[in-house]
Amino acid sequence: MSDDQNKRPLENDNNLAASAVVFVILMAIFLLGLYLVQFLTFTSWWPMAALIGLFVLAYFIPMAIMGASDAGEDHR
Repeated sequence: MSDDQNKRPLENDNNLAASAVVFVILMAIFLLGLYLVQFLTFTSWWPMAALIGLFVLAYFIPMAIMGASDAGEDHR
C-alpha cells in the first residue's frame, strides 16, 4: 500500500440535509432528556430508565447507524 492511499480524505461525509435531520433528531432526544430530569425521584425508576435509554440512542445513532465509528485514522 502506498502513502497516497493512507492520506486520502474521508469519502463518507454526509450532505447538509442528512446532517440537519440527524441534528434535529439528536436535539429532540437531548431536550426530551432535559424534560425527563424533572421527574427524577427516589421512589420512581422510570425517568432514570428513560434517560439511560435516550443516552444509548444518542450514542448509538451516530456511531453505528450513520457510520461515524469508521472515521478514525485506522479506517482511512
